[in-house]
Amino acid sequence: MTRSELEILIQKTLRGLSNYIVTQDVEIAVDTAQRETGWTLPVSGSFKEFWIVERTKRHVYDQLRSGSAHKFKVEQINLQHRFEHYNSLIKTMDRQFEAAMKDNPAEFAGANVYEMFGTKVDAGYAYTETGRDKTLDPDNVVVFTPSNADTQ
Repeated sequence: MTRSELEILIQKTLRGLSNYIVTQDVEIAVDTAQRETGWTLPVSGSFKEFWIVERTKRHVYDQLRSGSAHKFKVEQINLQHRFEHYNSLIKTMDRQFEAAMKDNPAEFAGANVYEMFGTKVDAGYAYTETGRDKTLDPDNVVVFTPSNADTQ
């Protein structure tokens, strides 16, 4: 998904709010979402595409919330409800994003799962099936790559 595709998708998704947001709001939200996730557009893969869209929407809502913060209560007319609804929506979106980051650390670290842990290097001691030490034999190779225990 490219930046222009994301901006168009956000504008279509939030078309009910089109009277309140302008192109610059969406551009700022896209920039903020990129900084927050650590991803640079274009992104690919359904996981990254989903979350870059969600975080961009969240930041558009945050801008709307900021714009509604000055609303006030006059007698029984509650103009602050819009602010409260945005606030509730943003809190829910943040909780979902935190859960996604916790459940999928490799996606946000920019690393594969196997890169997140250290490498095990064997000591090099080796024995035959009868117990003879073959540590210094020229065909003894130190294993430093992951292997399946069933195949050894």
